[in-house]
Amino acid sequence: MTNRLFVASVAPAALPEADARGPWAYLWWLVRIRPGPLLLSAALGTLWMVPLALVPLVIGRAIDAAGQGGDAAGPYLWALLALVLGIVQALAGAGLIQAAVGAEAHALSHTHRVLMRHVVRLGATLRGKARTGDVAASAAADVDSIGNAFEVVGRTIGAVVAAVLVAVALTATSPVLGLAVLIGVPAAVLGIGPLLRPLQERDEAQREQMGIATSQAGDIVAGLRILRGIGGEAGFAERFRRTSQEVRRAGESAGRMEAWLQAAGVFLPGLVTVGIVWFGARLALRGTITAGELVAFYGASAFLTLPVSTATEAAETLSLAKVAASRVCALLRLTPETIPPAHPEPLPPGPLSLADAHTGITADAGRLTVVVAPAERVGDLADRLTRPGARGADGTPPVLLGGVPLDRVGPAALRARTLRSGLADTLFSGTVREELTAESDRSPRDLERALFTADAVDVVDALPAGPDTRLDEGGRALSGGQRQRLVLARALLASPDVLVLEDPTSSVDAHTEARVVERVAAARAGRTTVVFSDSPLWRGAADREVRLGPARVPGSTDRSAGGPS
Repeated sequence: MTNRLFVASVAPAALPEADARGPWAYLWWLVRIRPGPLLLSAALGTLWMVPLALVPLVIGRAIDAAGQGGDAAGPYLWALLALVLGIVQALAGAGLIQAAVGAEAHALSHTHRVLMRHVVRLGATLRGKARTGDVAASAAADVDSIGNAFEVVGRTIGAVVAAVLVAVALTATSPVLGLAVLIGVPAAVLGIGPLLRPLQERDEAQREQMGIATSQAGDIVAGLRILRGIGGEAGFAERFRRTSQEVRRAGESAGRMEAWLQAAGVFLPGLVTVGIVWFGARLALRGTITAGELVAFYGASAFLTLPVSTATEAAETLSLAKVAASRVCALLRLTPETIPPAHPEPLPPGPLSLADAHTGITADAGRLTVVVAPAERVGDLADRLTRPGARGADGTPPVLLGGVPLDRVGPAALRARTLRSGLADTLFSGTVREELTAESDRSPRDLERALFTADAVDVVDALPAGPDTRLDEGGRALSGGQRQRLVLARALLASPDVLVLEDPTSSVDAHTEARVVERVAAARAGRTTVVFSDSPLWRGAADREVRLGPARVPGSTDRSAGGPS
């Protein structure tokens, strides 16, 4: 169903408004609204990484204790300490996995929620302001990139703390070696920096191409039947092939830069490790440090490759998250064409009239009005009748619903009492019963009545499990006429006070159309119905017929009055 005409401005209320000023502002907003999982992940990451850093130092002390021939219990005590550190690391690692996944899930779920909430707010506005591929890519790839950044934070903080601890411990043993570590490790991390900007630019290019490809794929799938009918499959397939190759080339470009980044993450800390081990060995030969201290220095320098590689992973992940967050912010900054009124006016009870002085469309309360208009105008006219819009600068008068300007009607009242159903409506995955009876108070009898009115009983009876048959997304297994009748049944089942239909029988044969017209006119008696159609059957059943030309020259015939209105 295309839409209840105006969308909720807040849902869910517990979720605060996102900070969409920029990617870093948005990521920081995610941290602020629920810092617990991230703080726990950081604490457990530190508790997991620090024992790993201390183990080489403990082993070095154990070797020195055994080599000096002092207290026999000394080596065992150091070995016991190493065991305790191993147990602490194992427990912290188990907790870190859960905490990191919790932080990732927080970022994923909240980003999904703010995106979906804003998509609902935008409603039909979204179609004209963003590509379908951009929305789909943000809901999939971008959200995952943001979640990955939150997953790596705990390990990164732990790696930084452990690296500082190791540097302090080595400095206490040998100031020269400690200074080498304090200079070499940050230099290795900074050496990766120049690669981040090109990676980010190539990721942005890949993300743009993915959005284009997703949009094209959606268009092809949606129009596959038409493409087959006009023999356009090959042309669109070739177009999509070229686009997919652009995506591949952009991905290869980003992948090459990512490979250089990974190589730098191994090579640069490896140089630091080699330099520290070489220098430590020379100090050991001179007797400046002991054999145990040399082992400790080697183990500690080898350990330092882990913080550097973790920092490399974090830099890469944050770069991707920045690109993703910028895309999310771009969607969140889109504004709807209409803003809910601060002080909505109530609608009168009972049947409602529709009156648009600008186009000349008038639908009396409780009557069936058929509007005949050029096909290219139908969508805009239906939009104008069903979507509140700000009064234009040229003084265009607003549409009146029950005598109340449409832009002064509250969203909840508008959703409850009006409905538009058009050719762009789709069927979602789920059972037929779930798809049609979205309202919990609709009884099986109501469903049967709506199916009968839309002449869709045979459609449901032909399904394997009747109304409990599960539909594929879009109802792909159904014919165009079957889908159209089910969509009409769904609109009728909603039973709004005002129902606007766009050519609801364009895909059915004349006999089926005659039954639908007769039954809809009878079922909707006493409620306002506007049908955009040039079918003689609909025009014959109308209480009022309104004709509109390309130049918006209105003219209407009132069947009850018998003359022009």
